Amino acid sequence: MTDARNLPSRDLSEKRLKQRHAAEARFKLYGQLAIVIALGFLVVLLARVVQQGYTVFWTHSITTSVYLDPARIDRADLEGNNFDYLAAQNLLKRLKVQDDALGLASGEAMDLVSRDLGYRILGAIKDDPKVIGTTLTFTVPVKANADLYYKGEIERSTPETDRKLSNRQLDWLDRLEAEGLVRSHFNSDFFTNSDSTEPEQAGVLGAVVGSALMLLVAAFIAVPVGVLAAVWLEEFAPRGRLSGFIEVNINNLAAVPSIVYGLLGLVLFINWLGFPRSAPLTGGLVLALMSLPTIIIATRAALKAVPPSIREAALGMGASRTQTVFHHVLPQAAPGVMTGIILSLAHALGETAPLLMIGMVAFTPGLPESLASAASVLPVQVFIWENAAEAAFHERTAGAIIVLLVFMILMNATAVILRRRFEKRW
Repeated sequence: MTDARNLPSRDLSEKRLKQRHAAEARFKLYGQLAIVIALGFLVVLLARVVQQGYTVFWTHSITTSVYLDPARIDRADLEGNNFDYLAAQNLLKRLKVQDDALGLASGEAMDLVSRDLGYRILGAIKDDPKVIGTTLTFTVPVKANADLYYKGEIERSTPETDRKLSNRQLDWLDRLEAEGLVRSHFNSDFFTNSDSTEPEQAGVLGAVVGSALMLLVAAFIAVPVGVLAAVWLEEFAPRGRLSGFIEVNINNLAAVPSIVYGLLGLVLFINWLGFPRSAPLTGGLVLALMSLPTIIIATRAALKAVPPSIREAALGMGASRTQTVFHHVLPQAAPGVMTGIILSLAHALGETAPLLMIGMVAFTPGLPESLASAASVLPVQVFIWENAAEAAFHERTAGAIIVLLVFMILMNATAVILRRRFEKRW
């Protein structure tokens, strides 16, 4: 017979129950606190990026008239004319400022208007030489530092020795704005231009196209190879030491730092096979190698989630093993497979280290003409601009980060939508 004295008392049971409830409440609180901290860091990061980069989406342009003096234009050597200096002197006349003997005032005026004005003048003369001797009106971006002044990022209260623009230049900018020659507008050039040595002319189009070409190469190689490898391992490979060895190494490769894949691409594709540096083809091959383990693991997980009854029913109806897998199992696992592919490619889109290892840091002012042409990509473009000396490039760095985040959010949102739309619960 059980001794009643050995049973825990009612008070002790209630005390232990309260301790369990308190422990569960603390665990729940710790989890909620961890989520709040993570979201806080995310909000701070996004707020910092947006705060620094939102100004890149609007800019200032100046409308100025230039008299193409025939006496100062060498028709025999149009490329040798300094049209920027000619435009600066016309701007000084508009401001009613007398240039000095050394041309210092003209030099300061040239620092207010984008060098694109000189190319626009040259292009107009090449198109129609008869414009020489007439006055043409152009609307071009202001220089990057002038744009920063209009945006309030360069302040007059800052000592003159500590800012890029002199007091006289600030006075000129104020007069030009007061006369209505300067206007603010959406910065479409940021999306339609490629990289440039002039910050006000630099854009992300070349990097976006380069990223798209690189992802196409990576997807073309990694998706079929990864899916077929996962199908073989999960559905056809005999269980043994070989398949176990392969599985362990695939899991290990998924955790390898991305820079190791860059070293592999440098040795294999560039030094051995002679592929071009800084090309979407080479970058796509490297990212394909990096994406393969993730795609294989995600595809195998999706295949495992398909109930065995699907396989048994197909085999029972006389289907072969191959027909069962490709006609029944793989279509049922397609939502999970697509989710893994999209997430893997989204992760590859944001990689920088392996691309730096294969020399994908070339200055590319235009669009890549082919998969073997030099190109830039968004993560590397961010790296290049952040290391530039001009402050206006730092503004464009944050703007490019926003563009990159938008692409990654869209890709991740697509994965979530596909999973929720086509996912089946067994």
